Amino acid sequence: MNDTTPTWLVWIERALAVAALMVVGWVLLTESGGILHSHPAYAVLLAITVGGALTVGIWSLLSRRGRAGWRRAIRILGAVAGAGWIFLIAWLCPFSADEPALDAMRSNPLVAVEESSTLITFTPTGETSDVGLVFQPGARVDPRAYAAVLRPLAEAGHPVVIVKQPLGIAFLATNGYSLAVGSGVEATQWAIGGHSLGGTVAALEAEAVADGGESLMLANGTEATGLGLLLFASYPAGDMSDYSGSVLSISGSEDGLATPDSIMASVDDLPGTTSFVVIQGGNHAQFGSYGNQPGDGASQITDEEAQEQISEHALDWLTRLTPQDG
Repeated sequence: MNDTTPTWLVWIERALAVAALMVVGWVLLTESGGILHSHPAYAVLLAITVGGALTVGIWSLLSRRGRAGWRRAIRILGAVAGAGWIFLIAWLCPFSADEPALDAMRSNPLVAVEESSTLITFTPTGETSDVGLVFQPGARVDPRAYAAVLRPLAEAGHPVVIVKQPLGIAFLATNGYSLAVGSGVEATQWAIGGHSLGGTVAALEAEAVADGGESLMLANGTEATGLGLLLFASYPAGDMSDYSGSVLSISGSEDGLATPDSIMASVDDLPGTTSFVVIQGGNHAQFGSYGNQPGDGASQITDEEAQEQISEHALDWLTRLTPQDG
């Protein structure tokens, strides 16, 4: 027997459709740069959200009757799932890059910058080192945000590849090393680095390479070598104290997310030869250029000062890497 669909359910469906369209509009207006220059997966989800919202909205306007029982239960469950989807879409909104990272994305006589749907590459135009760096961004951070910090490494001759993670989540890009090696960048030896959650995934990749679980051949027939792990405000998910490569951990004294206590707690999980550097006065977001981050501490130095120190320490470490470290 048919009965009239409850008015409250119809209005909830319409409200969710409107809310979904508003969230997509807000995301596009506030973070369009981060969406356009990140992995396309999030843009695809936004398109799906718009299509779903329009379908639900139109259907709720045309539908006048509904069947009681399991059909109505499905609509109620659909409304709950829709609310969860809208929350997820809003949460996945990226932290878009700002200056000086945007300026560092431009090619010049020293460095050629190329961007694809999955990678950003900084290739030295002059004498090039065999040692490159593949870098995993922090969660939901526009990959361009690290350009100003990492570009000095490329200017010194080290190829740099920044991974674009699906939905800005590093655990969805555990193939970052293989993507970098297969990108055609002329480096035979690699350090793997990352910021925050990206550093945690970089640690997993570095271990896999060291254990021979990710042995990759280059176009010239030689095998790519993993030399070390570079952590920006990050630490491994588990014990990797027997890791054979070189490790540099750079953190900020005012970091409210990867706090000094959490960095210290990771000491036993890293090799005894790990170098620990603390940027005095630096916080979590200063490892990139993407504005303030919720939960972070207040920095006591300027972004320029913090990023200059980070770049200097990273470059010094990268320059000293040799095949014997891997």
